[in-house]
Amino acid sequence: MNSNPALCQAIAQHIASSPQKRITFAEFMDMALYHPEFGYYSTKAVNLGKQGDFFTSIHLGADFGELLAVQFAQMWEILERPVPFSLVEMGAGQGLLALDMLKYIQQQYPDFFNAVDYVIVEKSPVLRQEQQQRLQEFSVRWCDLEEIPSHSITGCFFSNELVDAMPVHQFVLQQGKLWEIYVTTLEGEADEPDKGDEKVITPPIPLVSFVEIPGTPSTSKLVEYFDFVGINISDFPDNYRSEINLAALDWLSMVADRLQRGYLLTIDYGYPANRYYNPRRSQGTLQCYYHHQRHNDPYINIGQQDITAHVDFTALERWGERCGLDKVGFTEQALFLMALGLGERIAGLSYTQQPISQLLRRRDMLHQLLDPLGLGGFGVLVQGKGLTTQEAAQPLKGLSVPEQIKI
Repeated sequence: MNSNPALCQAIAQHIASSPQKRITFAEFMDMALYHPEFGYYSTKAVNLGKQGDFFTSIHLGADFGELLAVQFAQMWEILERPVPFSLVEMGAGQGLLALDMLKYIQQQYPDFFNAVDYVIVEKSPVLRQEQQQRLQEFSVRWCDLEEIPSHSITGCFFSNELVDAMPVHQFVLQQGKLWEIYVTTLEGEADEPDKGDEKVITPPIPLVSFVEIPGTPSTSKLVEYFDFVGINISDFPDNYRSEINLAALDWLSMVADRLQRGYLLTIDYGYPANRYYNPRRSQGTLQCYYHHQRHNDPYINIGQQDITAHVDFTALERWGERCGLDKVGFTEQALFLMALGLGERIAGLSYTQQPISQLLRRRDMLHQLLDPLGLGGFGVLVQGKGLTTQEAAQPLKGLSVPEQIKI
């Protein structure tokens, strides 16, 4: 298929240099997405939006960012208007969410705008460059998460569809035992093309095929994970397969360490553990996205496609508690946005003077944000740290029951 040959060679070399000539699937996924030269998120292969490989809530107009801004403004009020109030966006894509939010905060909340310290944590050099170009009119700074000092942030860390792209370990159950999925290679050489009596002098192109093999888990954390999230897999069927996102727990530990006082808001697609690890979902949640086509083969289009897995929100909640993050609330994106005023925006369309085509297009985009089978079904997890009893008692607007569905 349409794989990046340089990336395939880099992965093959990493496998060849590994002690058992194999790497974990998490290592493979990390290189496929984040290799500094050839990974999907490190090259111009990454293409977001309607014309790209996939789109997110921010590609449906400014409403998503503006409603998030409403929530952040309330958080600032609850914390008694600290200056600075840091908004740390982790994985900012093309910078569209930051642009929508900063414009809206500047227009609607000038006092809050003057207090905001906007920070972007972005691994992709290509996306960071696009963000810097798009956000020139605002005071924004970029850094790595590791560069933020411990206990230095008062404000809110947040992400939209970040955790799903973190490298995951894959496993399979056989005879009641957990085996980790490793990746190795089958190599050969291409036949030399023949042009009659004239030989082509270019060297043969090495062919790299990646294959999976089960093996003893690379870390005991994989087996311990299920006790941690409260799932008994001993009765699960043979060949049951799924994923474990240990990288998300490391990330959460780091965020919790940097946050002194405030919130962490995580928006992503996923389930609580008892729905994620269900015998009926026997092949896990790993998905690949290539030109808006979804499939489950990570060994094609390598470096040219996104690879994701759903988020285990139970793990984020429980690990957060270990790190000093208290659960503030969990809801679905549709309810979260309705509580922040999306319903009023939809109702207000009837009173706007727009061409009918624009009106219908905008209404369709707003409804996509609410679709329970799509973006509306995403999970929204809010965790807090360092809040006083009085601050913790003040309900966040996005977690309240939307007026439109109150009985």
